[in-house]
Amino acid sequence: MLYSPLTQWIKTERLVLRPEAPDDDQWFAELLNERGVGVFTVDDARKRIAKTKDQLAFAGLGALVLTLKPELTPIGYCAIIIGRGTVEEPELAYELLARAHGKGYATEASKALMEAAFATGRTRIWSTIRPWNAASINVVERLGFHLDHTTTDSDGEVLWFVKDGPPSP
Repeated sequence: MLYSPLTQWIKTERLVLRPEAPDDDQWFAELLNERGVGVFTVDDARKRIAKTKDQLAFAGLGALVLTLKPELTPIGYCAIIIGRGTVEEPELAYELLARAHGKGYATEASKALMEAAFATGRTRIWSTIRPWNAASINVVERLGFHLDHTTTDSDGEVLWFVKDGPPSP
């Protein structure tokens, strides 16, 4: 089945979601370094941005930068990606700078992006989360996802949450 491309500009009450750009390299490197697993340079960030653009071109899916209104300051990203899913049943992913945690931005952005993903013709979206990530589990549960199953990989347990789209007309 062919799917429409994912909308690249989305506005919510407090956010503007927009495509990644090369000048996102500074804040994105900061985000990668906040993970605490390795050291990432601005060049590393540029390479990841280019990879995301390639996925958008290939599958019509990808990451959008979350910018906070009115200044449009980048605070993270929200994505519909293949990830552990498929082109037909992609995965929701999001990550915010620490200073943006706990304000509901991930929920607000994810809700808008999922609506856009379902508008492409997709009928199911997944989200895979590690059990220790209570904040992300809370986000997907607020969005109406439910736990479907668990798997284990080299880093441990993975929780698979799923949300079906609205019924077809």
